[in-house]
Amino acid sequence: MTPSAIPSIDDLTLSPGQRVLLRADLNVPLRSGPDGTQVVTDQFRIEAALPTIERLRASGAEVVVCSHLGRPKGYDPTLTMEPVRAIIAAHFPEVEVLENLRFDPREEANDPAFAAQLANGFDAYVNDAFGVSHRRHASIVGVPPLLESAGGITLLEEVKHLTLLLEMPARPYVAVLGGAKVSDKLGLLNALVQQVDTLLVGGGMCFTFLAAEGLEVGDSLVEEQMIDQCQHLLATGKVVLPVDVMGLATSDSFGPNGGASEAQRFGLGVPAGYRGLDIGAATVERFSEFLVGARSILWNGPMGVFEDPRFRSGTDGVAEAIGRSDAYSVVGGGDSVAALHQAGLADSVSHLSTGGGATLEYLEHGDLVGLAALRHSREP
Repeated sequence: MTPSAIPSIDDLTLSPGQRVLLRADLNVPLRSGPDGTQVVTDQFRIEAALPTIERLRASGAEVVVCSHLGRPKGYDPTLTMEPVRAIIAAHFPEVEVLENLRFDPREEANDPAFAAQLANGFDAYVNDAFGVSHRRHASIVGVPPLLESAGGITLLEEVKHLTLLLEMPARPYVAVLGGAKVSDKLGLLNALVQQVDTLLVGGGMCFTFLAAEGLEVGDSLVEEQMIDQCQHLLATGKVVLPVDVMGLATSDSFGPNGGASEAQRFGLGVPAGYRGLDIGAATVERFSEFLVGARSILWNGPMGVFEDPRFRSGTDGVAEAIGRSDAYSVVGGGDSVAALHQAGLADSVSHLSTGGGATLEYLEHGDLVGLAALRHSREP
């Protein structure tokens, strides 16, 4: 697919005073401030929406933004759009931000009546929320048939960059995948081994692969039901696994606040009573050799328990290697993007994707339901 297959803002017949409903992806991380109010901790997705708002405002249109935030089950005062609304108001005081779409269960149910309610009173619709365009929700697929519709600047940029990887990557093409479970990314893994030259696997999922090779993994996360699938992927000869890992005794705790125990290094095999929680320095060096020599790179998912300071060096090491590479590089997923920002390397990659699951689904299938809804909105 090319971005030209999706209508853009320039295709809309807008005139001053017309009202546009903009579906953005403002699902940002929050924390409680000293006074108990919610504070946005990463504005990456908000900033990604600003160019589209600016373009629409330049046309004279009145812009109303809608988005979800978190996964509320009904109304949740900790997930209101107020902290996001304040940031957007600082840039565009005249732009309205609707309340969290997912406070209404009809959003995720793709209820036609809710879609009609959202569309009511608007002259056009713009989807700039690539990160949720794989969701069959009312604001994504229910509204486009009701209004003249287009893709926003960020959404079309996502399609352009990901299509380059999907259809004509410069080679060698190296993908790095992390995350906890093979089952969460099995479809993508099967697709990538057909597309890439090398697939570097880290994160919790690497232990199921290591178990599939017959290595001891101690009490590390293993999906026994995925071992056959991992063996099939390993048989392609494209999968590269860690040669050392960092971990803790099973009885030791880990997490955002760290712990008292020091991380331990294990070579090929994790002994009983221990669990692996990050890739080791030798693995970072090995992965870096592939990355520095690559001409195309995809990275999605941390290499370890990134939120624990003791187990972030693997993720940081991969970020540094990608930053040094001259490859056309696409990085998606919150932890991967955060690692690049924290290493000061965000400007050294070709594209930071706002999508997580949507990015992976697009690379697996070459389309998303939200993109299809925009294309079909052009049909008479």
